[in-house]
Amino acid sequence: MQQQTEFRHLKMQVQRRLSACLQLAERQFQRTFTMPVVNYDLRGVKAGVAYLQQNEIKLNRTLLLENSTEFIQQVVPHELAHLLVYQLFGRVKPHGREWQALMQNVFHLPADTCHQFDVQSVQGKTYAYRCQCQVHQLTQRRHNKILQQSAVYFCRKCQQKLENYDEASFLNEKLADL
Repeated sequence: MQQQTEFRHLKMQVQRRLSACLQLAERQFQRTFTMPVVNYDLRGVKAGVAYLQQNEIKLNRTLLLENSTEFIQQVVPHELAHLLVYQLFGRVKPHGREWQALMQNVFHLPADTCHQFDVQSVQGKTYAYRCQCQVHQLTQRRHNKILQQSAVYFCRKCQQKLENYDEASFLNEKLADL
């Protein structure tokens, strides 16, 4: 029961934050914007997603409950900025200069493209894959795509193809090197 009360309170805070950010944007651009529809059924590790043509924001309820202050402060304006940029400029790069300018100059927030929340509680089963420089945790979906040979993934740092990381064979390789 307490979680329901807390969630209801957080939903009101989200609406207040959206209203405050909309007012900033309306003053800056000298026009009105429609309040977006907000949904709380986003799952997985994403904190939020903006659906541009529907003027809708989907938020991750679990991450909101676990990180309420930072979530309301940063994620809510982040997703709203995507909707406003679309309404002002049409289709542009998701985190391009228009979005960054709106975040920094209108909302006075850092133009962070990713959240830093602990996703342990919302992350499904992962599979270890390695490249030359590190071990990556891939989702069940990406792992299955590799197994079905319908996708190949590469490390963003070293550009090497990710290979399934079997700890036993990795330890055998290391022992062989000794």
